[in-house]
Amino acid sequence: MKKLAFIIAILNFAFFASAQDIKKIRQSIDVPYLENLYLYCHENPELSFHEVKTSARMASELEKIGFKVTRNVGGTGVVGVFENGDGPTILVRTDMDALPIVEETGKPYASKVKTTDDAGKEVGVMHACGHDMHMTVWVGAAQSLVKLKDQWKGTLVFIGQPAEERGGGARDMLADGLYERFPKPDKAIALHVHPGLQAGSIGYCTGYCMANVDMMDIAVHGRGGHGAYPHLAQDPIVLAAKIIMALQTIVSREISPLDPAVVTVGSIHGGTKGNVIPDDVKLELTIRSYKDDVRDELISKIKRICEGEAMAAGIAEGNYPDVELRKEYTPALYNDPTMANDLNSVFIQAVGADHVMEIDPVMGGEDFARYGRTADKIPVFMFRLGVVEASQYEAAQRGEIKLPSLHSSKLTPDPVPTIKGGVTAMTAAVIHLMK
Repeated sequence: MKKLAFIIAILNFAFFASAQDIKKIRQSIDVPYLENLYLYCHENPELSFHEVKTSARMASELEKIGFKVTRNVGGTGVVGVFENGDGPTILVRTDMDALPIVEETGKPYASKVKTTDDAGKEVGVMHACGHDMHMTVWVGAAQSLVKLKDQWKGTLVFIGQPAEERGGGARDMLADGLYERFPKPDKAIALHVHPGLQAGSIGYCTGYCMANVDMMDIAVHGRGGHGAYPHLAQDPIVLAAKIIMALQTIVSREISPLDPAVVTVGSIHGGTKGNVIPDDVKLELTIRSYKDDVRDELISKIKRICEGEAMAAGIAEGNYPDVELRKEYTPALYNDPTMANDLNSVFIQAVGADHVMEIDPVMGGEDFARYGRTADKIPVFMFRLGVVEASQYEAAQRGEIKLPSLHSSKLTPDPVPTIKGGVTAMTAAVIHLMK
């Protein structure tokens, strides 16, 4: 099947552009300017919902290019519109927020930013998920598309989105009228860096690519007492342990083996001393799935197990565990198959067949999915952009080193080839979608 898809992609070249068109895109890229922009973004990260300076810079960049810009959409969100005659409307999204991580890359431009988070704790701040590169490529693509506006007709809607890391930015921009106040897109596209691909290369995935992400809190209740007299108490630690073990059977025995799903208990808090039985134990979970019906099943089964184990332990009905889903739900990302297969041929021509590969879906989350989850069912597509310096990539392929992952304090994109590959691929993709 992959061989057939590759042959189709080669045959589709005629429907996109000539080598001369790709050359024009590459010539339009102002690499020194964009490298300086990347360094600025990297050195000045801001946490989710606090992207004040970052969004101001992104708005300014679009205004210099000629976009009509609206600030403070859904918080710190930015929307830029560029109209160029009759044609499709294409949304291009970047995220802008960083993570509470102390950078350990050793780079001269490493982030030294420290701030106080929403819990009042002092934290380091770092672009450990590549949003600095996302913004740079986004600006570069906007620049190139305006320079090459004789190559396409239609409307560009470039959005700078806050709070992707906390799953709220896309939700807030849509709630603030993104699709009502601005031209509604026919299609939406975005990219995300990939820490396992060589800088400037492209990875793509068709269909489900990233998961539904739910965070759940469970408060397990009992009756505290002396550790020497457990018969006079109702031990919530034992009950929590039974719940945790029972939860492991959901994926292994109650969900089809053909449907990916994850239930992970990542945090347990209860008790203060070895001879004191506490009143309560708190559990924190992450739940992952692709299909919405599987998500609903997971949530329902977790609640059933909590109640059932509490009942078996003799807990009164009014004291059953409290099961609460947090608001930071992120829906599964479904890459429109037609867009994925169509743009595969574009990427091959843009960066070369040796630098385009099909990649596996993952159970991470991305709220870019929300732009396709409205009633309009707008097709969306996110591709992956490699960031690994060539010699490091080759060493990793030989098994000599392990590459840092996303959210690592040591993630180190190779700026210039990543920028070149990203801007070329994104610009070529948007021009193709405009046709």
